Amino acid sequence: MAAPSIWRSKRFRGAAIQAGFVAVLVALIIGATLTARANLSAQGLTSGFGFLWKSTGWEINFTLMETTTTDPYWWYLLMGLLNTLFMGVIGLAGASILGLIVGLMRSGRNPAARLLGTIYIELFRNLPLILQLFFWYALANALPNPRNSLAFAGALLNARGIYLPGLVIGRGTVALAVLAILVSAALAVWILASRRFRQIEPTRQRRLALCSTAAGLALAALAVVLGHDPSQPWITMPKLAGLKIDGGFRIQPEFYALAIAIMTYGAAYVGEIVRGGFKAVGRGQMEAANALGLSPWQVFSRVRFPLAFRAMLPILINQYVWLIKATTLGIAVGFSDFFMVIASSITHSGQTLEFIAILMGGFLLINFSLAAVLNRLNRAIALKGHQTTGAT
Repeated sequence: MAAPSIWRSKRFRGAAIQAGFVAVLVALIIGATLTARANLSAQGLTSGFGFLWKSTGWEINFTLMETTTTDPYWWYLLMGLLNTLFMGVIGLAGASILGLIVGLMRSGRNPAARLLGTIYIELFRNLPLILQLFFWYALANALPNPRNSLAFAGALLNARGIYLPGLVIGRGTVALAVLAILVSAALAVWILASRRFRQIEPTRQRRLALCSTAAGLALAALAVVLGHDPSQPWITMPKLAGLKIDGGFRIQPEFYALAIAIMTYGAAYVGEIVRGGFKAVGRGQMEAANALGLSPWQVFSRVRFPLAFRAMLPILINQYVWLIKATTLGIAVGFSDFFMVIASSITHSGQTLEFIAILMGGFLLINFSLAAVLNRLNRAIALKGHQTTGAT
């Protein structure tokens, strides 16, 4: 008897094999989960995420908002995630600016600038990031004690950190102000990259993006004003009080050591990406811009840099995602990023599997969001080529 025709279909056999593979995989995952739950129960450990509402009983050394030892685990996880995002924004911004400078030096005609750019890239690119982190942290700890602090422009620098003149506002106010600026910046990028807004006049599009940025700055300023206590002065200056520093705003050594390491290390790769982007600009476009009588700055800002940015953005996306993941090295110096909060939570609660799942989910959310935004921007500014249509 001949087999049914459906079994002879190559498409059906392929779908059946894939369905069988997925079923086996799901069965293995379910079996592993049940086995892990049984083992945890045998050891007196509970599974699930109900512990997120329990008090932690330990402190975080750096947060953007107020925290106490009685806060639940979910609040600590949120603070760690904000710390990672804050470090990521600072690290990416610093690496981009410094990398752009190094890339321009490498692409210029000045031999001394090219040599300095080459030395920088070869030095910082070939040293492991964690080694550079330990170097900057050791350098920060080698600074004088508070009594012998280095003073400059109202700021104090010692082994306990950098003390700057600071606004008398709560840390929650700072977080709200930073959030307003980041949201407005993201909205401005969306306005510039969205197809809906690209259909309008470019001048109007840029005005809308500028208005979005201005609105974010205004909201940040409003948050600062509302978060200020009228009975207190606006600015507090750091000053020596015995063996410690009172007043001002303190930047911890763990924070700025990690930030400097990410900036300098990332800038070495960004600099090479920038150099490659400038080399990708054809000589014909440059000659055409010069033939139009444009000034050197106009040639750079309106022709060379936009074309180079299109070429370098796809590679920059991968580099930015990698630098975000590099913030996890903060645990080596005691910076309370998302990874360190997870590690400390596992130590105090014993909920290993749940916290590892939260850690993976958090970084997947951060990196997928960053890649989605930058890929959308890349598609928006990419040159679509020339299309021809026949006349009828």
